[in-house]
Amino acid sequence: MPIPKYDEMYRAFLDCLADGQLHKSKEVKDAVAGVFSVSEKERAEMLPSGKQQLFDNRIGWTRTYLKKAGLVQSPSRGIYVITPAGRQVLNENPPQIDNLYLQRFESFRKFISPNNNEESTTSTPAAKVSSKTPQDILDEAFQQINTTLADDLLSEIMKQPPAFFEHLVVKLLTQMGYGGSVDDAGTVIGQTGDEGIDGIIREDKLGFSLIYIQAKRWDCDKTVGRPEIQKFVGALAGQGASKGLFITTAQFTKEARQYAEKQHTTKVVLVDGTTLAKLMIEYDLGVSTEATYEIKRIDSDFFAEDLD
Repeated sequence: MPIPKYDEMYRAFLDCLADGQLHKSKEVKDAVAGVFSVSEKERAEMLPSGKQQLFDNRIGWTRTYLKKAGLVQSPSRGIYVITPAGRQVLNENPPQIDNLYLQRFESFRKFISPNNNEESTTSTPAAKVSSKTPQDILDEAFQQINTTLADDLLSEIMKQPPAFFEHLVVKLLTQMGYGGSVDDAGTVIGQTGDEGIDGIIREDKLGFSLIYIQAKRWDCDKTVGRPEIQKFVGALAGQGASKGLFITTAQFTKEARQYAEKQHTTKVVLVDGTTLAKLMIEYDLGVSTEATYEIKRIDSDFFAEDLD
């Protein structure tokens, strides 16, 4: 099942601590994962940043919000216990424990709206709190920005002459570590025209292996089918090549991808317009950094140092 949102795990988290004993963080995470039938594969899913597992991040926010409401406390690092207020909540057994329910606790209201004074907080209806964690909101905004940027990149590429696309492909592959410098990275795409091969680039700077390239700047809505990939594989065989890259601004059909994946004697990699734009963003080609935000968290090793 999909990984539950942080506010959907409040009750399960409290239930794990219902016995009033101290529990390790791993115990609670494993128990909550069991309640929601979160598989090991799902628990291994990473945030877009690749720095932390999504489930761990969300249950971390579950713990944070419950602590801010005064229902859970942590007497030592990685250890959690239910508070008297938390035990009272379980005894009351409300139909749902969500952010709206937590707003009955003053400490939680101050956490959610730190700039509100007590008078405005108590005299106005409880505001709706998003079920998304701050990390979720940042990740979604980041993905939305990059999706828009990718679309803009493809639009700009389509406005340029064919020679620009040929230079872009060589430049991108070079920045990804293929070939040598831009000047000697390999044959410039568009200059060979030899039986369906548009260009060649070294796989490494010493040139132990060559990658044969076909680059097509086609309309972004166009689809590249299996016949085009078959022709490319045939061209590779004619060159005695074992590695080929078909890169385009268009899209590949499902049949085209399946055919490429079935090749054993020749490794064929397909890069469509969406992937091309993502690679340009990743390797800073045609883009510049507008803003940088650092997200920091507790350094557990620092607090675990032996001072003796």
